[in-house]
Amino acid sequence: MNGKTILKRGEVPAEYTWDLTDIFPSDAAWQAEYEALKSCPAEVAAYRGTLGRSSADLLAWFRAQDVLSVRLTKLYGYASCKSDEDTANNSYQDMRAKAVSTLVALGSAAAFATPEIMEIDDATLDRFYAGEPALGTYRRVIGQLRRRKAHILSPAEEKLLAAAGEMANAPDQICSTFRDADLTFPDVTDGEGNSHQLTDGTFVPLLMSPDRVLRKNAFETYYARMGEFKNTVAATLDAQFRQLKFFAGARNYPTAIEAALDGTEVPVPVYLNLIEAVHANLPAMYRYVALRKKLLGVDELHMYDVYTPIVADADAEIPFEQAKETVLEALAVLGKDYTDLLREGFANRWIDVYENVGKRGGAYSSGNSYPHPYVLLNHKDNLDSQFTLAHEMGHALHSYHSCKYQPTCTADYVIFVAEVASTCNEVLLMKHLLAKTTDKKQRAYLINHFLDQFKGTIYRQTMFAEFELTMGRMNEAGEALTADALCEKYLALNKLYFGPDMVSDEGIAMEWARIPHFFYNYYVFQYATGFSAAVAIANRILAEGAPAVADYKKFLSGGSSADPISLLKIAGVDMSAPDPVNSALGLFGELVDELETLL
Repeated sequence: MNGKTILKRGEVPAEYTWDLTDIFPSDAAWQAEYEALKSCPAEVAAYRGTLGRSSADLLAWFRAQDVLSVRLTKLYGYASCKSDEDTANNSYQDMRAKAVSTLVALGSAAAFATPEIMEIDDATLDRFYAGEPALGTYRRVIGQLRRRKAHILSPAEEKLLAAAGEMANAPDQICSTFRDADLTFPDVTDGEGNSHQLTDGTFVPLLMSPDRVLRKNAFETYYARMGEFKNTVAATLDAQFRQLKFFAGARNYPTAIEAALDGTEVPVPVYLNLIEAVHANLPAMYRYVALRKKLLGVDELHMYDVYTPIVADADAEIPFEQAKETVLEALAVLGKDYTDLLREGFANRWIDVYENVGKRGGAYSSGNSYPHPYVLLNHKDNLDSQFTLAHEMGHALHSYHSCKYQPTCTADYVIFVAEVASTCNEVLLMKHLLAKTTDKKQRAYLINHFLDQFKGTIYRQTMFAEFELTMGRMNEAGEALTADALCEKYLALNKLYFGPDMVSDEGIAMEWARIPHFFYNYYVFQYATGFSAAVAIANRILAEGAPAVADYKKFLSGGSSADPISLLKIAGVDMSAPDPVNSALGLFGELVDELETLL
């Protein structure tokens, strides 16, 4: 199988699909657990009024929550993965909906807990810790709850907000179902009149083609089709930001961004400073765009020219088996224990490899590490997919380490550090590939790919973050997020970020409609900060060896045992200062210079 032919789910060879029987042996077993969990809300509610009674009662609550957390993670993880295999399979969509309903029901039943823990006075809590050493395992969690005391409501109000959670997920679920299951595109032709299937999964690979006619046709067809539904997608985004505003206000936050970032202990200035830093470094981006225009030899550089490699004839087909071996070689610097885990994931079907009809687009690591993580890919046999493999396995092994070395209550890492391990893998892979070649053309091709990573991760994600900030501010000002307003704002940002040598085609104004991360609640800026931190960590690993690797694995094993800024300091990176971002953007400028000399 080569990833070029899009099969129906049942036609995909088993070895290229994930093995979800490690979670549940069958759908029937999942259904049995779903039924068994129906009694849990009542069991959870039985703890009401007991949490401040004694250290033993408080410990019993947290231990019960740990057990329930693992069960719920498995229930939702299985259903979510199954529904993503084929988004048009109504049975698995129903299974996922049942899992979400179970999560909401249990969240609602447990809504009393946080207010009760808040009501325990400091002296009593200190006495609990002294009398029950095992309660120390939950000190970080308890501290996190009490830190946000001003934003915790009464038990009745907390229960109401928890019950509203299912409705709050609706905009994301509606838009995801529309994009993955209902939205289809006509085929597109290349310069020789050959027909190509256009899907959300093939869109970017088609834009990477050396055939400019194919790129233009794919670009214009995709966004023309998306534009037919622009009002629908805008309405779901409007609903998304309205619900964010509602929940932020309900919890006494001035804005949704403050509510989102406070949950992960990231100061809002980190977000705003990133945008400011990238604005200051836009001249380097403009130089890159001008160089791309020059090297492609075009009179006008269009948005459909952004993905195609500058050194097109150096693009090689990389079969999945070869991609795996190269990733293993590149990450050998992280030690045999790390590569052994990679091999285990490759051999034991942790990965769903190729696109199939109806499969969710993109790529992700499930984060479900009970018993191990799962990775979804839509693999193509090219360099970009090889990097995606390294990226998603970085996520997976981060989850694996945190779940293995942290107690359940602090096993989940916060989103601010979520992109560090994945991007560190990508940087190590790029450094490995560059070190292996002296061929000018191959080196130029790799540098171009590395520059595209910078462009896609720091510049592009910061542009997304600025657009998200704009949408939030519009919502807070009482402005509706209409399709026309969003197109106008997005086109202006695109022109700002790409500069004078780029033709910002009319279609690009619709790009906001294909970005699922705008439903992720101020998530995307962390790709840019994570990339900056990853560059610093990878450079330290390659320069210092074992000590840096040891520190990095402490970070990987940290979960949420400390705030994210402190966790990254363990790995040798201080994200409270601008240095990592400025350093990464400085490297971008140096790579532009080197590429210009090579070509």
